[in-house]
Amino acid sequence: MKRTLLAAGLAFAAASASPAFAAPEKYMLDSGHSQILFSYNHLGYSTTWGLFSGFEGEIMFDQEDPANSSVAVSMPVKSMWTGWEKRDAHLMSPDFFDASDDELVSFTSTSIEVTGDTTANITGDLTINGVTKSVVLDAQLNTASEHPMAKKPWAGFNATTTLKRTEFDVGNFAPYVSDEVTVQISVEAMKAE
Repeated sequence: MKRTLLAAGLAFAAASASPAFAAPEKYMLDSGHSQILFSYNHLGYSTTWGLFSGFEGEIMFDQEDPANSSVAVSMPVKSMWTGWEKRDAHLMSPDFFDASDDELVSFTSTSIEVTGDTTANITGDLTINGVTKSVVLDAQLNTASEHPMAKKPWAGFNATTTLKRTEFDVGNFAPYVSDEVTVQISVEAMKAE
């Protein structure tokens, strides 16, 4: 859901990298070291957690003009995992996503506003359940440097946002099961070959 973070991390890397680039460079999401976590309140009794996996993503990073960067990320809806098989099946049912095997959650950035040395607001179009809404990610660069094992440019960052289920037509049982879903993203991206 929150795939825009990549662009922010790469934008922040521009300030610390030594060589200058004349055009945007491609970075790819490191799926093995990236997670999107979500949580919501269940009837006031508990907080339920889940995550998405199976990411695919590409960032075009303009080091000289980070606002000119872009990101596009997607993941299968059915990659959602909450730790309990019956709940996962219910979330994929017509009560919520009614998801097909090839249905994706996707995010495409529309703008990046650098707000500090290592922070940015990344705005983009988030599509869930066939509904597209503009969302803003509050992003923080963790580090940008040469990866000690891969020996290539690498960036890592975190981001957060809050979504409303009802805006994406998955709002069944709201407000008892909270409409608001907190999203936490932690991702790594590598410079493409």
